[in-house]
Amino acid sequence: MYEYSILEQAKQLQETLVSIRRQIHAYPEIGFNEIKTSALVADELRKLGIDVSTNIAVTGVVGTLKGKYPGRTMLIRADMDCLKLDELNDVPYKSRNEGFMHACGHDAHTTCLLGAAMLLSQYREQLKGNVKFVFQPAEEINGGAHLMVKEGVLENPRVDAVMGMHIWPTIQAGKIGIRYGALCAAPDFFKIVIKGRGGHAAVPDKCIDPISVGCQVYMGLQTIISRRIDPLEPALITVGRLNAGTSLNIIPDVLVMEGTVRTLDKELRKRMPQMIETMIKGITEANGAGYEFEYRQNYPPLFNEDTLTRLMEETGKEVLGAQNVVIIQKPTMGGEDIAYFQENIPGTFFIIGTLNPEKGADKPLHSAQFNIDEDILYKASAVIAASTLKYLE
Repeated sequence: MYEYSILEQAKQLQETLVSIRRQIHAYPEIGFNEIKTSALVADELRKLGIDVSTNIAVTGVVGTLKGKYPGRTMLIRADMDCLKLDELNDVPYKSRNEGFMHACGHDAHTTCLLGAAMLLSQYREQLKGNVKFVFQPAEEINGGAHLMVKEGVLENPRVDAVMGMHIWPTIQAGKIGIRYGALCAAPDFFKIVIKGRGGHAAVPDKCIDPISVGCQVYMGLQTIISRRIDPLEPALITVGRLNAGTSLNIIPDVLVMEGTVRTLDKELRKRMPQMIETMIKGITEANGAGYEFEYRQNYPPLFNEDTLTRLMEETGKEVLGAQNVVIIQKPTMGGEDIAYFQENIPGTFFIIGTLNPEKGADKPLHSAQFNIDEDILYKASAVIAASTLKYLE
């Protein structure tokens, strides 16, 4: 079977993949500013004789590998952007761009997809159909996938299936994680402004205290989760920023709170803004305060299609061994903008384990000390390539 030879072929690429990953890691770039990263990606794809389009969704790169025979088209996506964070790792490839770091594994995602391109380009003469290698900007902050879809990345040729991957520091290095159905929540955002009437802290009866009202609103939001939603339905409301006041003896005029709503069910997602605003309105009116409410829907929830996920599970077992494929039992409330690709196209998104305390790969995502076990690079590349070949067959 080709899967085993692909793993061996991928292992021969390991030194190259480590070098690429370290180059990207050393020069992290924030969303829509991935200039150096995009240039590296485009150069590597051109070396393989793959058709390359650049400046898609500002800094995105799309490589199209056209097989010798007609068939379906698989899109494989990796994100390229970094986080605003000062790296604390003491490694030779530590970030040289002060204030920026690849703390979410996007350097590895990009490298694994380039590895898959290196492997699949060797099968051009046997390939049925096409492969689109999509290197996406701005996953962390702006939802660059949405812009790529608007600019036609799912067309010419029309995409039939989507695949993506994410590094995961709680699954042992060398294993992959598979999840059927819902995997990631929709991460929506809100801003609430409570308008009171400020004054001296010694005469609260002459004021309308927005802090008191804001505290009631905060607790009220939690009762939406505990009393308005089916307890078996995953959902959360988190207030991550609350700001009011300038001095300990002054009641302020205004309190501002901002937060996120996470849901998996599409109908519940639609209902959340109305439930939140009803709660805010009732509490503010009862206290004689006013309010402003902003709600912004962000990425859709991410759902894995069963047939493609089963193909990924089977291929993972063939390539890495059944003991190295983990079935993920619960979804995460984190968001992933590949959901924009998978809204209308069947897709699967799998997890690449990188937990290895002996190599210092045991810190959480978005940590200033996050790092990976680089031995996963060739293994993930092999799984991506083998799954693509199996799908196109």
